[in-house]
Amino acid sequence: MSKKVNSHSTQKLHIRKGDTVIVNAGAYKGNKGEVLQVFPKNYTAIVDGVNLAKKHMKPTNDNPGGINEINRPIHLSNLSLVDPKSGEPTRIGRKLDGDKLVRYSKKSGEIIK
Repeated sequence: MSKKVNSHSTQKLHIRKGDTVIVNAGAYKGNKGEVLQVFPKNYTAIVDGVNLAKKHMKPTNDNPGGINEINRPIHLSNLSLVDPKSGEPTRIGRKLDGDKLVRYSKKSGEIIK
């Protein structure tokens, strides 16, 4: 009997909901967008305007139906946070600011909300 092990279950993520990110690899390389949702279990995130797919929807009372474009998840390894000062991709560090642990940009050293 084998046990399923999830390697990302306790790992801290460098990207959060609301962050502005840039895509490093794939068909959408170079595109910027805001993170709408993060899935820590799958190590993926949904970014606005990136990795679009067409979905055929049945008409309902709430939805008129038709072919809609939806955002699909993209792996976090293909995303970099945008430096708030310069607008370039940057890595993230963590440091104590008083008694709180905050994220900061490795390029500019600026604290990220």
